[in-house]
Amino acid sequence: MQIFANGRCVMAEMVNLLSTVWSDDSAQDIAEYAVMLAVILVIVVATVKLIGGKSNNIFSEVASSIQ
Repeated sequence: MQIFANGRCVMAEMVNLLSTVWSDDSAQDIAEYAVMLAVILVIVVATVKLIGGKSNNIFSEVASSIQ
């Protein structure tokens, strides 16, 4: 079944559009960068949580030894 609009086959136009969208991988790069950013943020937050308490104790010891 062929549907024509303005002298063109709509089905062929839709197939061309879908094949173009399917083969376009530029959005894939953005998704990969978003995943990498999320992983880096989790690592940074975990590191700050681990080091934060210890560094607070060290600064408190240094401050008390100065006085």
